[in-house]
Amino acid sequence: MKKKENPSETQPMAVPKLELRTLGNTGLKLSSLGFGASSFGNISRPVSESDAVASVREAFRLGINYFDSSPYYGATLSEKMLGKGLKALGVPRNEYIVSIGRYREGFDFSAERVTQSIDESLERLQLDYVDIFLCHDIEFGPLDQIVNKTIPALQKLKEAGNIRFIGITGLPLDIFTCVLDRVPPGTVHVILSYCHYSFNDSTLENLLPYLKTKGVGIISADPLAMGLLTELGPLERHPASPELKSACRAAAVYCKERGKNISKLAMQYSLSNEDISLVLVGMNSVEQVEENVASATELVLFGMDRKTLAKVEAILEPVKNQTWAWPSGIQRS
Repeated sequence: MKKKENPSETQPMAVPKLELRTLGNTGLKLSSLGFGASSFGNISRPVSESDAVASVREAFRLGINYFDSSPYYGATLSEKMLGKGLKALGVPRNEYIVSIGRYREGFDFSAERVTQSIDESLERLQLDYVDIFLCHDIEFGPLDQIVNKTIPALQKLKEAGNIRFIGITGLPLDIFTCVLDRVPPGTVHVILSYCHYSFNDSTLENLLPYLKTKGVGIISADPLAMGLLTELGPLERHPASPELKSACRAAAVYCKERGKNISKLAMQYSLSNEDISLVLVGMNSVEQVEENVASATELVLFGMDRKTLAKVEAILEPVKNQTWAWPSGIQRS
């Protein structure tokens, strides 16, 4: 009698799509992995228009539906490139989600500048609206102004249909409570925190219960800690202490010697916390998109490499949760 074929032996294993997570009370369903387009501004190296468009198309094809840019990245170049990539998708506007943030010059949080900035960004992105406007790096502005001028201006833009939801971003975690405790519930819909949820610094975790009580969606950006958790290491100007840089370098070497990739491990660590709606990662090529999506899907299929993670955490224990401050302008209250 002829042996029946096992479907698993004759067909390739299906790769799971990226998980969709709900962003707070917005109702938005975000891919767990988001596309950061900062490098479209030629921050580290030139990115051609064809590479930018191809990477956006590949990201969307593989299940990424969230794209982030800012006028600040490359003096508006990032927004223009992302706009071309999104237009090339040729899909209905409601099939992808776009957030924008800091504008190109200084830290002018006045109502007038915020309002003007939206119109400029929409033109560059070739869009009628953005899903989320992130009031970016608010520690560099007077928080009284953020609460009493900036956010009310954004509410008017929301009512006009230029933006759908309002968010705030910054490095120090206490700025989020400073703002959220001073505005009516439901006024701020999203927070974006960066460099505070990976195995070198997981302090965002302490804030998650508070943010959930506020109904705020949570985005964690830069799980690689601005290059600390990479084989190449950060740029020379990275503001981390020498001790933190040294420990991260040792952890990267440990991983590489065992055929592991510290960047993949760091991203999977961030993705593994489902209380975080989305992990935002910078991408600038089809290859990077495919590598990042593969890391996310491998996490779903096989889980974390707990053995390597435990060793890396032990290496980083002396500098665990050590952060840094930018040279000037930070206001914490």
